[in-house]
Amino acid sequence: MSLESATRSLVEEFRSRPTLRAGSLIVTVFGDAIAPRGGTVWLGSLIRVMSDFGISERLVRTSVFRLARDGWLDVDQAGRKSYYSLTEDGARRFIQATHRIYGEPRQSWNGDWCLVLTNGLDTDRRELLRKELSWLGFAAISSDLLAHPSPDAADLDAQLKRLDSGDLVIMNGRGAGPALQNGAMRALVRRSWNLDDIEQRYRAFLASFRPVFAATRRSRRIEPRTAFHIRTLMLQEYRKILLRDPLLPAELLPQGWHGVPAYQLCRNLYRRVYSAADAFLSDTMETYDGPLPPPSPDFYKRFGGLD
Repeated sequence: MSLESATRSLVEEFRSRPTLRAGSLIVTVFGDAIAPRGGTVWLGSLIRVMSDFGISERLVRTSVFRLARDGWLDVDQAGRKSYYSLTEDGARRFIQATHRIYGEPRQSWNGDWCLVLTNGLDTDRRELLRKELSWLGFAAISSDLLAHPSPDAADLDAQLKRLDSGDLVIMNGRGAGPALQNGAMRALVRRSWNLDDIEQRYRAFLASFRPVFAATRRSRRIEPRTAFHIRTLMLQEYRKILLRDPLLPAELLPQGWHGVPAYQLCRNLYRRVYSAADAFLSDTMETYDGPLPPPSPDFYKRFGGLD
């Protein structure tokens, strides 16, 4: 299969879905392509690139309006043109997501757990805390206990400060006895995080993008528009899985966990297409001051280094 044919299949599959998640795809484009290049874009250029994915001008306008209403985006007017940029809260969430999506998998685990006791909270605050900490991979082990094996300390601290959760009880603990050896801990983890569903999503991701990666290796040159389509749709699908994946250490995962080859495929394919995709962005995306600025230095640290 040629690269053009493989990419066309990806785009057509996305466009054929009963419900086009325009807002979700726009978030992917902002986080992957616009945030590291100044963070602001003219609405008209966003409308142009979204049309390739079957998203109409009306749907783009509706989606960015909702993202602004929900606190993700700010808008500035210059004459009849609208320029959208990330809010402070939106930028913070993108920084957290960047760690999860582009960071290397955990290499080791010392056996420690972070435990958050919620029994002192009212129902509304408990549900808010559960929702917000789920972004960091926490799961409800019981009705009043959230847990994760060694979450990112900086992200957790920032999230708890934002939630004004000074009255929470937070503890570190370590498993005792032969739980890891006899499978009891693995069974608890599998139930608490619904790993079977996440595993199936990783399998589907691999089935969709392995042919694309193979086609890029056979291609002498990757067209910029094609590269942008691949990069965007790959990150869209991978990001949706990562939002569900608690990123547990290997010691707690099922044998043959497909999250590892999915990360490797995403890393390798991203390295193949990012440069050509950036050329497309430079030609098509407009800011108040002209084309998008070059990517920030941190951009090139993605997936362990892009150069």
